[in-house]
Amino acid sequence: MCDYPALIVHRDFDKNPDTIKMPGTGPFEIVEYEVGKKAVLKRREGFTWFGGEPYLDGIEFLDYGAEISATVSALESGEVDAIYQTVGETVKLLDDMKMAKEEVVTASTIVIRCNVAQKPFDNKDLRNAIQLATDNAAILKLGYNDAGTVGENHHVCPIHPEYFELPKVPRDVAKAKEMLAKSGIGDMELELISYEAEYVKNPADVMAENCREAGMKVKRTVIPGSSFWNDWTKYPWSTTEWNMRPLGVQVLALAYRSGEAWNECAYANPDFDAKLNAALAIADAAKRKEVMKDVEVILQDSGVIVQPFWRALYRHHAPYVKGLGMHQTFELHMEKVWLDK
Repeated sequence: MCDYPALIVHRDFDKNPDTIKMPGTGPFEIVEYEVGKKAVLKRREGFTWFGGEPYLDGIEFLDYGAEISATVSALESGEVDAIYQTVGETVKLLDDMKMAKEEVVTASTIVIRCNVAQKPFDNKDLRNAIQLATDNAAILKLGYNDAGTVGENHHVCPIHPEYFELPKVPRDVAKAKEMLAKSGIGDMELELISYEAEYVKNPADVMAENCREAGMKVKRTVIPGSSFWNDWTKYPWSTTEWNMRPLGVQVLALAYRSGEAWNECAYANPDFDAKLNAALAIADAAKRKEVMKDVEVILQDSGVIVQPFWRALYRHHAPYVKGLGMHQTFELHMEKVWLDK
């Protein structure tokens, strides 16, 4: 119940497990849904919502695909009133078009992870070489238009209450070359896979170039998102988008604890598990912080991820849209949105 993708449903949901037809407690109901095309909501009729009367009669969501240009054109022409999120260079473009901007600091991120169950990424020297070859600040600047803060390769954010600040580990190409030689992989080609979304693809492109500068042979492969997610936990070396959770321990438990379904690194370290489980059992954030130092150090040293930056999230909309913000986990609170037109 504490994890934001959780959907709490009526006790009879299993009798008819159709989310679209499920009775809800929100101010709107879904009346039409086409995968990859659109979803149409309308204000519930004959229903008193506990939060008061919503302002909008209905909401229509349209899917314009991964290419942002179509979405920008739709906003510019008035075909849509707002967009889901704005990334990269499009932020300045829509600023210049005098669109209203919503912004929020988050612990959302991407990770470029190694699956340790697949060769050659079972080799810790190689994984550490990749980390040392990577310039996280450059990935943020060139791959995400500097719209965020630099990450530290342990997936706990400074805005998390239990974050423990570790000494910074600078990029070191010479040492990366030493670690690469020590790994013994020779001139093996490494394939870095991402999906086509700009904020995932571009950082992976920058990282691939970083690794080439350290002597690695890197092939880039870009897969459509519709296909990528079918096997996202199985790729040897790939990117993944992780949205934020309120606590640092939450993502760590989902993504790096032994045997977890979302452990895409296939990482299994009993010492890490024990220290993370101890941290999860401590309610007081200040006391939990004391345990988190070891948790962060172990994960960082393992080399299983390069976590280059924390994302600032943006949404643009027409100036007449009122009450529409940007949420850290992309939640849409439409009940108090209205149009001044």
